Amino acid sequence: MTALPRFTAHNGFSLPALGLGTYALWGDAGADAVTAAIGAGYRLIDTAFNYENEGSVGRGIAASGVDRGEIIVTSKLPGRHHSTAKAPTSIEESRSRLGVDAIDLHLIHWPNPSQGEYVQAWAALVEAQQRGVVRQIGVSNFLAEHLERIERETGVRPVVNQIEVHPYFPQSEQLAYHREHGIVTEAWSPIARADALLEEPVIAEVAAAHGISPAQAVLAWHVARQTVAIPKASSMEHQNANLAAGSVVLDPAEVEAITALGRPDGRLFDADPATHEES
Repeated sequence: MTALPRFTAHNGFSLPALGLGTYALWGDAGADAVTAAIGAGYRLIDTAFNYENEGSVGRGIAASGVDRGEIIVTSKLPGRHHSTAKAPTSIEESRSRLGVDAIDLHLIHWPNPSQGEYVQAWAALVEAQQRGVVRQIGVSNFLAEHLERIERETGVRPVVNQIEVHPYFPQSEQLAYHREHGIVTEAWSPIARADALLEEPVIAEVAAAHGISPAQAVLAWHVARQTVAIPKASSMEHQNANLAAGSVVLDPAEVEAITALGRPDGRLFDADPATHEES
């Protein structure tokens, strides 16, 4: 079982460098994939209200036989539930579907700035943490201005910001901001458009130098930059390969060369947090 590096937030909470993304892992097959991943050594499992699979994720965790205290399960509050009237119930429903006493890490999925209720959503998470419904709280897709506002208005800083990060969109400035403020960065879609990215010559060169696959080279790049990568993997082969990437150490020149693949149009889709609205 691979011993993964851990990255620590301002309050001492830490996450392993690699976790399991579960988007589109549904039903019995999804539950089985989660169980297999935990058996392989994953201890961070990521889901969301809007993935519509919290029940299967919860069943997979329960079936693993691993002590609940060893597993960090993450879920996310959807945009349509930001208001003070809706957020507390949404958080409790996620907990019920997961079948856990408390959700280890609960995030706001998107800030939805035009809706203007993300501070209400954050206040609801703060209150849920105080009640013991969730253990740690964070956000996803928040820009610095959103992070600063919620801390200014509630006095509570997130431990995690889960954002789009991959070699085509490396987010160096945002990562530096997170490090300065003790916020752990999680990377969604860490391998981007896998087919195109994994054919990049620089990634192939790094992979060959270490005797690993191009996908493992990209995940090792995330680890080197202290971002928690949460790739989805349903097969045991991919789960094990992804986990093994956590022990690969790239040198600074290799990290810089992969980072140089970044480009202004590197986002996977039109999802600028300054304007994107998630339902």
